[in-house]
Amino acid sequence: METAARIKVAEAAQIMKVSQQFVRVGMQQERLPIGTAVKMSSQWTYFISEKLLAEYTGADVPAQLAQIRAAQGV
Repeated sequence: METAARIKVAEAAQIMKVSQQFVRVGMQQERLPIGTAVKMSSQWTYFISEKLLAEYTGADVPAQLAQIRAAQGV
């Protein structure tokens, strides 16, 4: 399972059918087990694991990422 780029918050939100804010806050509060949120100075940085996102949602994450990125021309 290789992904060309990191999974963005917007992509995870689209796969989960929730808002980007839901993903950010859920990760910051460690209630959303799809990766790690780290506060760097005053800004948050997110690492979203393809494997954890797939386990949490039951989605075919590589296929959905391919569709999302193709629609965006990425």
